[in-house]
Amino acid sequence: MKILLIGGGGREHALARSIADSPLTSDLRIAPGNPGMEGLGTLIQIKADDYDALFDYAVEETVDLVVIGPEAPLVAGLADRLDAAGIRAFGPSAAAAQLEGSKAFARDFCTRHNIPQPRFFAAQDKDTAYRHIDALNGFCVVKADGLAAGKGVVVADTGDDAKAAADAMLGGRFGDASKTILIEERILGPEASLFALLDGNDALYMASAQDHKRAFDGDKGPNTGG
Repeated sequence: MKILLIGGGGREHALARSIADSPLTSDLRIAPGNPGMEGLGTLIQIKADDYDALFDYAVEETVDLVVIGPEAPLVAGLADRLDAAGIRAFGPSAAAAQLEGSKAFARDFCTRHNIPQPRFFAAQDKDTAYRHIDALNGFCVVKADGLAAGKGVVVADTGDDAKAAADAMLGGRFGDASKTILIEERILGPEASLFALLDGNDALYMASAQDHKRAFDGDKGPNTGG
């Protein structure tokens, strides 16, 4: 199979290694990739956010499968566009990707389906944000609604910390991604991410992982996104 992998971060590097090792892979193209991935496939100088160019390349090169690593192309509907053109894509539709692209959407989804979660409140102005922060005694989590490269979350210990985070986000720190923010109840304990492959009918559980994102030891400092 001729496969196009989109992205150039650590996640895509891991995907490239596994795809390159597959006996089904005859030709691996990576856009844009990174220098460490040169031995795994052919690097293509198309940015991961240039959706038109990526789509045109997949069509022109008659790619058999496109593996989309980053969230942003999925939220933008690249998988839908490829599917409509008859090109198989690994990644959710734009409708499903809203679960990643909007934290408010994901929280509302959990509410509709009775999935346990912390209390949360959406805000688009400082007065509303401050009111909800005070209601939680400042011990809360402030989140940009949209995609912010893993950095749009502040775990606050005090009301002042939470309000400063709300000010920055609503002030445009993350652009359109933080026009709406969430003020969430802070819960304590270990966290885990569970991964599964879905095809619309079946779910295949793969693995779990813990995301250690705080900058300093002892769960201190800002989120790093890494």
